Amino acid sequence: MPLFWKPYKSDVTQFIDSLKQRDPQLEERQRQGRSLLWDKPIDRQAQQEWSESRVAQQAYVYQTQNKG
Repeated sequence: MPLFWKPYKSDVTQFIDSLKQRDPQLEERQRQGRSLLWDKPIDRQAQQEWSESRVAQQAYVYQTQNKG
């Protein structure tokens, strides 16, 4: 390892670091935005009922079933 070696930072990483320096509240606002849509409690009972109520799909969806 050379004496003056410094770790590599990609252009994208440098860009994100500069964004965070310019706007220190950026990460907090991202977390708040994420919590609006994604970080929700899971209703295990409803999830189990949904998975139990699924109907198995036939191998070829557009083929009619022979009833005779």
